[in-house]
Amino acid sequence: MKVVILAAGYGTRLQCDIGRDTTGDHAHLVGLPKPLVPIGPKPLSLISHWMQTLTEDSDGITDSIFVVTNDYYKEQFETWALDWKRVQLISDGTTCNDDRIGAVACLQLAVKEGKIDDDVLVIGGDTLFYDDFSLSDFLAAFQKRKESSPVASMVVSNHVSSEEVVKRGILEVNDELKVTAFLEKPNPEDTDSRRACPCFYLFSQQSLPHLDSFLSEDRPMKERDATGNFVKYLYSRMPVYVYDISGRFDVGSLEDYKVCHQHFLDKGKS
Repeated sequence: MKVVILAAGYGTRLQCDIGRDTTGDHAHLVGLPKPLVPIGPKPLSLISHWMQTLTEDSDGITDSIFVVTNDYYKEQFETWALDWKRVQLISDGTTCNDDRIGAVACLQLAVKEGKIDDDVLVIGGDTLFYDDFSLSDFLAAFQKRKESSPVASMVVSNHVSSEEVVKRGILEVNDELKVTAFLEKPNPEDTDSRRACPCFYLFSQQSLPHLDSFLSEDRPMKERDATGNFVKYLYSRMPVYVYDISGRFDVGSLEDYKVCHQHFLDKGKS
């Protein structure tokens, strides 16, 4: 099993929020890519929390961990990677948000440059999960699914409020937790489901060729940049199952960052 962490975004919303902040309390975040913002008391960067989890709470992940970044932030990631010998950095070659290639293309890039021919765990570089999440349990559930469905992929989902539905990609599933629909930011009345789908997927080896077919179609950047659209493309072609988690932190804005950072500060004191 291989791991790809998607970290090529430019964090424009977070940086705009920091620029408007008049307190001065977050000036140290100026110019940092979201995956490298400090989280908690140690401090570890957001992506380093995942590196710790991948080191301490996973069986079968022993190969390189591919981190996809961009040329603009590449030097910062190179400095960060000095502490993580298993990391292999891949740049998408872009230097600004307007030139970005999109998250799905970044995953395809990692598969090709990393010569990945294996199941691949995909992690969004701007999210963390609540404390009760166990990576080992997630991987075990995936292996269990493969016993009856060898080509199956697995995605996580967490319950959101009706007010949040319009902001998220929403999964509909059957009694076996197999995905039957993916709705991008629907109105709450359009679905009974409240299952959001953050960027944390375990794609089977057999599903990876579909990245090429997905990207070969003429799609606007909005679709290429939302990994959930690949899940939407995939579930009608190959089985995709859901693994429930209790919740996650999405570090998109400064307020989101404050919530996540404070949680880990409090956790460090307990």
